[in-house]
Amino acid sequence: MSQENLSFDDILARLRDFGAATVYEAQGAFGALDGGIKPLDAASRIAGPAFTVDARPADNLVLHLAVQKARPGDVLVVDAKGCLEAGPWGDILTLQAQHKGIAALVIDGCVRDAAAIVASGFPVFCRGLSIKGTGKNQPGRLGMPLSLGGAVVRPGDIVVGDRDGLVIVPREQAASAVEKSQAREQKEQAQREAILRGTSTVELLGLQTALDRLGMA
Repeated sequence: MSQENLSFDDILARLRDFGAATVYEAQGAFGALDGGIKPLDAASRIAGPAFTVDARPADNLVLHLAVQKARPGDVLVVDAKGCLEAGPWGDILTLQAQHKGIAALVIDGCVRDAAAIVASGFPVFCRGLSIKGTGKNQPGRLGMPLSLGGAVVRPGDIVVGDRDGLVIVPREQAASAVEKSQAREQKEQAQREAILRGTSTVELLGLQTALDRLGMA
């Protein structure tokens, strides 16, 4: 099946299967969030459209609204300003998000109730854990572009994540990302087969010139 004939759900499934590192490299080493935002559960694998949330540090009022407004399959992407001294998301919001069909949470901030969240199977990517609670008093915004973790995330962009990290795929480039990721997978499979035949990575990657130049031969 050609990539342009894939349904949106098929595109998401393919990107999820390829994984964050492959997609990141395939789209030209572009769109990675910084490595400080990690999955609570290393087995988590996600791909879904971003529902963006701009939150104030140590206040989760807008997160309660976001869970009501997001659509099934959305990934909540929350800019909590990297705050490490409060956990604006916990097991109760997790339960509600699952009930609403939300696919995952990515937050530049902390969560709490980590063991319960992992046990629930709901994928969460966060900057840390904090037992401290939050207020419910400050305004926030939904559905705007965010600068988060070193990447720009627009509403509807595709968030791909696993234990290696997170990468953002512009929605209009999603089908192309599948095609490029498939080509990268095929190239790497050919490299694996060559290695098993005795070819070195120095030969495969053309590294001898650089080694010679640096006197490392």
